[in-house]
Amino acid sequence: MARITSVNVGEPRDASWAGIGRTSIDKTPVAGRVAVTQLGVVGDQVSDTRFHGGVDQAVYAYAREDLTFWEAELGRPIRDGQFGENLTTEGIDLNGAAVGTRLQAGEVVLEIASVRTPCNDFKCWMGLGGYDDTAWVKRFTAALLPGPYLRVLTTGTVAAGDEIVVVHEPEHGITVRDLFVALNLDRKRLPELLAIDGLAQDLRHQVDEYLARQGVSYRQPLQ
Repeated sequence: MARITSVNVGEPRDASWAGIGRTSIDKTPVAGRVAVTQLGVVGDQVSDTRFHGGVDQAVYAYAREDLTFWEAELGRPIRDGQFGENLTTEGIDLNGAAVGTRLQAGEVVLEIASVRTPCNDFKCWMGLGGYDDTAWVKRFTAALLPGPYLRVLTTGTVAAGDEIVVVHEPEHGITVRDLFVALNLDRKRLPELLAIDGLAQDLRHQVDEYLARQGVSYRQPLQ
């Protein structure tokens, strides 16, 4: 059974290494049922609102199986929430799921909307944990285990132990991993993202910019 293993929140904390001097990446599990609004998990606060948060990045999820992979790779334990995720999951392949897949957990319905791109703050945070951070962004990227951002379609409460049920899966077949590759490793694949209904606004903007550089308007059919 797919389930939530923990619900994690974080508050802004001063950090000289963070791009804006503070960060909320340090998230810790909370007990009991937690409310989720269209802007995310109640009790979780976004520090850098320029690059994080909003309806298309309301909730970040990461699989316990993928954290376990990193434990083996790095030779150290990784607790739930340490990657800055709001929901740690078990029993579901988040990176192999199609963008637009809808998941119900507790009272909440979530939709996969975007994907994490590793940043300098994430690199520095891992360095504080005793990991070699000199090539962390490159290493994280190469592993193709980014974890998705979710938008909230139905608000309510969630808790550790809630079952995760796939209630809708789109037919386009573009996965979270595919999205990550198009954004970070092979930008020639960006036009493929136009097949996604409800494509996140910032992703659509990147596709449009790419097509404009190629001299193609998104209003024209792709050949």
